[in-house]
Amino acid sequence: MRVLVITTPVPSHFLPLVPLLRALRSAGHEVTVLGQPDVLGAVRACGLTGVEVGNSFDVDAMLLRNLPAELRPLQARPRPAPELLGGYGRLWWAHAAALLDRYTALAEEYGPELIVADPLEYCSLIIGARLGVPVVHHRWTVDAISGPARRFVRADVPEPAGRPGPSGLPNPTVLLDPCPPGLRMPDGEAGVPIRYVPYSGGTETPAWVRADPGPGAGRRRVAVSLGNTPALHGGPFVRGLLHALAARRDAEILVTLPRPYRAAVGPLPGNVTVVDSLPLHLFLGTCDAMVHHGGAGTAMTATAFGLPQLVLPQLADHFPLADRLAATGAGLSFDTAARQDDPQVVGRALDELLSDPRYAESARRLAAEMAAMPSPATVAADLERRARAATEPREASV
Repeated sequence: MRVLVITTPVPSHFLPLVPLLRALRSAGHEVTVLGQPDVLGAVRACGLTGVEVGNSFDVDAMLLRNLPAELRPLQARPRPAPELLGGYGRLWWAHAAALLDRYTALAEEYGPELIVADPLEYCSLIIGARLGVPVVHHRWTVDAISGPARRFVRADVPEPAGRPGPSGLPNPTVLLDPCPPGLRMPDGEAGVPIRYVPYSGGTETPAWVRADPGPGAGRRRVAVSLGNTPALHGGPFVRGLLHALAARRDAEILVTLPRPYRAAVGPLPGNVTVVDSLPLHLFLGTCDAMVHHGGAGTAMTATAFGLPQLVLPQLADHFPLADRLAATGAGLSFDTAARQDDPQVVGRALDELLSDPRYAESARRLAAEMAAMPSPATVAADLERRARAATEPREASV
């Protein structure tokens, strides 16, 4: 079976798909990824084949565009109202429209039997309808955006001109959902469950990870990962956060921070350990809690390890994800810049996560739910059956 993968040009949008794509490849299927230069490095790193299309997108530059000097994005663009979340679809539809003809030509040449995409990649839906091929959208985490976004942009999709195709924007054939049942939005669009398998690239396991005795070794360890936050929000935010967390002297604060940003953060307290960025699954098993910005991969990996989480959401889908973690009892969240920048608010929140066992109990419950979900290999076999069933009518008519 030939599987065509189409991804928006953000590596963190592509990475959650990798365990499923590897399962498809391991089952003997051919897997090819279409994407812009931004994601082709991640495609090569996970051992898959890619076709580069177009120029670099540079999502960080887009997020920083028109941002007033010295302001964090959250200060300039506070949390959007729920009814406005669908508006993010307009950005991704404009992106899809610019690439649709090139992607369509490559898809027709490749002849896929199944298309897999992330939930904001709209070329996949139109191409799948044109070719009569099932389309699978793979969510990243709590998904409050993709359904409203499809409805929001549907009116912007033109009628097909001079060729067969869909009227408007179709829905995906299958919507895969990696959220454990307790984390899902109660009124959200239903999806097909798939177990979340942490993946954020490969690297050598550092010596300090191999030698670490893990939890219960006479200290509490709190992992801090801020994704692109250093690039987007600068040194003052990171410095203030780490100093606030380090006020709990019986805790080691372990933060992943790329070297180019360390000078801007400046000297840190003695109980803060700074390490290079590396896959979180390598060391979260040694930690007692997680502090992060609300990114999907970070939150889902912490969930897989059963860690209570302090979430400081910054953008878009960070906010509903943080809401759901707090609603399950597995975390705390502050969604305004003023509260995130208040060291007393942040310090008290960390104290509460570490001292109240109910947070850890709720986090372990989510982890158990996640572990019980169907594996990527199981889902891959089901998708193969769906793809074969979709081709049977065409083969019978030949």
